[in-house]
Amino acid sequence: MLRIIVEKSAHVTVLHCQGRIVSGVETRSLRKAVMSQSLVKTLVLDLGEVSVIDARGLGVLLELRQWTRPKNIEFKLINVKRLVRQVFEITRLDTVFDISPRSGTAAPAKDRPRRAEVKA
Repeated sequence: MLRIIVEKSAHVTVLHCQGRIVSGVETRSLRKAVMSQSLVKTLVLDLGEVSVIDARGLGVLLELRQWTRPKNIEFKLINVKRLVRQVFEITRLDTVFDISPRSGTAAPAKDRPRRAEVKA
């Protein structure tokens, strides 16, 4: 199961992902959650609570990255756990994605984020 908590501020939307990004309902839910953010400037996927990502999950991340490019949306990954990071390194996708160790995208205090939850 994949749980996605959406946190929005003025310029940044963070999708906090919890669970597994694997083929099936999970990847469809992630795609839907990301594609519903077409008006943001920066889209951040927080993978700090993602325990597993499979080949289909990687493919969807690539697809979503490509989807954001013509819309001028900055697409970032943060808080990638060691085991998930190893998958990115083995596949050499760590050179394709903007991966940050920690959340450096926190909104200023005046931009109170709004949260919503999506479950797969």
